[in-house]
Amino acid sequence: MLKTPPHKPFGPLLLVVIGVILSLLAGCAHAPPPLPPIIVEPAPPPVKPPAPPACPEIDAKCFAPIDRVAKQEIGAGHIPGAVILVGHGGKIVYRKAFGRRAVEPCPERMKVDTIFDLASLTKVVATTTAVMKLVDQGAIRVDDPVAKYWPAFAANGKGSITIRQLMTHSSGLRPGMPSHWSDYDSAMMAIVRDHPVYTPGTQFRYSDVNFITLGEVVHRVSHMPLDVYCKREVFAPLGMKDTTFRPPLNLKRRIAPTDYQGHGLRWGVVSDPTSYQMGGVAGHAGVFSTASDLAILAQMIIDGGQSQGKQFLSQQTVAAMTKPYPVAGNVLHGLGWDIRSPYSRVFNVAFPKGSFGHTGYTGTSIWIDPHSQTYLIVLTSRLHPNGHGNVMPLRKKTAEAVAAAVPMGPPARVAAFEDDPDDFSAGFGAADGPDRVRPGIEALAASRFAPLAGKRIGVITNQTGITADRRSTLNLLLNAPGVKVGAIFSPEHGLAGNRDEFISSGHDSRTGLPIYSLYGKIKKPTPKMLQGLDALVYDIQDVGCRYYTYITTMAYAMEAAASAGLDFYVLDRPDPINASIVQGPVLDPDLKSFIGYYPLPIRYGMTAGEMAQLFNKERRIGVKLHVVRMEGYRRGAWFDETGLPWVNPSPNLRSLTQAILYPGAGMIESANVSVGRGTNTPFEVIGAPWISGARLAQYLTQRQIPGIAFEPVAFTPAASPYAHKRCEGVRLRVVDRAALDSPALGVEVAAALTRLYPGKFVLGSALGMIGSREVLQAIQCGEDPRTIRQRWQSQLDRFNRLRAQYLLY
Repeated sequence: MLKTPPHKPFGPLLLVVIGVILSLLAGCAHAPPPLPPIIVEPAPPPVKPPAPPACPEIDAKCFAPIDRVAKQEIGAGHIPGAVILVGHGGKIVYRKAFGRRAVEPCPERMKVDTIFDLASLTKVVATTTAVMKLVDQGAIRVDDPVAKYWPAFAANGKGSITIRQLMTHSSGLRPGMPSHWSDYDSAMMAIVRDHPVYTPGTQFRYSDVNFITLGEVVHRVSHMPLDVYCKREVFAPLGMKDTTFRPPLNLKRRIAPTDYQGHGLRWGVVSDPTSYQMGGVAGHAGVFSTASDLAILAQMIIDGGQSQGKQFLSQQTVAAMTKPYPVAGNVLHGLGWDIRSPYSRVFNVAFPKGSFGHTGYTGTSIWIDPHSQTYLIVLTSRLHPNGHGNVMPLRKKTAEAVAAAVPMGPPARVAAFEDDPDDFSAGFGAADGPDRVRPGIEALAASRFAPLAGKRIGVITNQTGITADRRSTLNLLLNAPGVKVGAIFSPEHGLAGNRDEFISSGHDSRTGLPIYSLYGKIKKPTPKMLQGLDALVYDIQDVGCRYYTYITTMAYAMEAAASAGLDFYVLDRPDPINASIVQGPVLDPDLKSFIGYYPLPIRYGMTAGEMAQLFNKERRIGVKLHVVRMEGYRRGAWFDETGLPWVNPSPNLRSLTQAILYPGAGMIESANVSVGRGTNTPFEVIGAPWISGARLAQYLTQRQIPGIAFEPVAFTPAASPYAHKRCEGVRLRVVDRAALDSPALGVEVAAALTRLYPGKFVLGSALGMIGSREVLQAIQCGEDPRTIRQRWQSQLDRFNRLRAQYLLY
């Protein structure tokens, strides 16, 4: 047998030399320089994480409120459906699907394995995890300049920007992509050509560009496109089998579609327009996943980087990723993960300090509390089918439900942010929030009160005149440069909004300024009150209902200002019950009063600024009117979709639900019934001592009135009518506010009481609120409420044509 000669190392050495020579020759042909090599250091010895503290068992019944919340939000039309998952103590303790995965083109039931477009959750699920994996390997260091890994990035003043600054949104880069690019490669060139919009490291500004840049860094360091790297090094090792960029066609049947864009419904194709234009793979958006897959990621983080018995990330890396880094103002941010910012308010008011998470524009979110070993995953496709959904109430209520069920400790809460939250807007790809309205006072303050410079003004306001961070309009104007406040005017309920009586004028104890009451013997400013003033400034939150007196106070003040030659400024605010809905009978012109200044329907669907324009022209007031418009407002928004804090506009309107019911229940409160004044639920109950609650509830339920449910109730009001007397009646429960016609509801209740209690129910005194003799007579004659509703439609159509001339939004 022949012996094999000993192996010589010259063959492999020769191949290496030849490779080097060929590389040098290729360089002479002006090929692009090779990507930087991966720096691989010896892996540290595995560190076994300490055993987590034992978690108490949580009874599944504790999560029952989540079911109710999800069904309410679907019923309200905020979302078509949802998958909600809660993990605790190392296992999934709650996982349910609600509603529909798709509404169009054909309805499809939501299932727990539904795949969602994660939108900005991509930033943490894919890009952050990929970066930290490379950090673990020693291939990236977070305090290195980005240009170390992408040299061309240093151009135009970006050389000092670090990986950490990208991950904490403090890089100074613009929120969205610069212009003039068409695909992935040209997008990278656009980033290279761009420059910071503020000094790196000095401010927090949520930016998609930060994570698009990080995605390219992963590409250059790993020599793999981001989607390939994530599939091989993140999703597959973790067992996230349904998580991917650009999902294959065979998964479409499980994917929740988003909205219509371009030529059709986005279904299995990324909704984010920037990621879409980049081919569906970008560091800020593009990943699709399921709740179960996200639970794997969340559990790995809670377990200090361990997953399936292996150390996926080191404990040190997980700790660095989720540590709170002060960024600017009150913002705290992890590496990729949000901890305390304008985008995390709904979680900070429920989950404790030490928790973190992220949200996505399509309606996705994940929030993790490692201390209690708890995580909450909420996945919706809120954009489907028309792009107008709202997931914020669902996030808030589910977070509160989980915090109530699991012993976590006190909530982190959030102090007022020093920066104006509107400046945090980051376009389509932003985490879904803090997409809020800037009321007129904030727009005025942003101009440094320039329109009022040199003027001596009177301020018509109350407790509702505040900014989003609850700064008083009156205080802002008192301290505004170049502005002199000469008088204060208050509407019904007084300056503090807490009195249900006629109010006398007085003086402000702090400033000595006169406070003139416009709800007493005098309801319109007198010439003496206006003496020495140049302008009146009105800032009061309206309710959107014709017989609420604030708009009449505004109109009277406009008339007085016109007579005195004063300018009149309206600092605009939202219609809290939705400015796109117009409902109810139109006021008979000869019924003009303090609760009916102009022939309006009960719900007029206009803001105060729009109403001021209508009054000024249609009533020929002729005042020099200036409306300081809101920013970021859309007509179809309910108040809880504006991002503004709720302040009771009057003592007996204590919630948005009560404001929604007020145009119905309030319509008949001048009759001989109690609408709950003197109880904890004004306008949510209607009753009297002579009513049988069970009988009335059964009758109204049989009427099948859209958007509302009726429950028999007994209550004893502390205020008249029937103060301290036991009343029976119905509780009004809103199940779909978008479907509810609240003035029609008022007619239904009045008609039911007329039919069931003839001789006992006296409706005539409610004429001023109903506003139409024809409607009142029809109710008294026993006409079907559906027929009565048709009676006012022609007048409503005429009003809508008039209204259209004055809409600002």
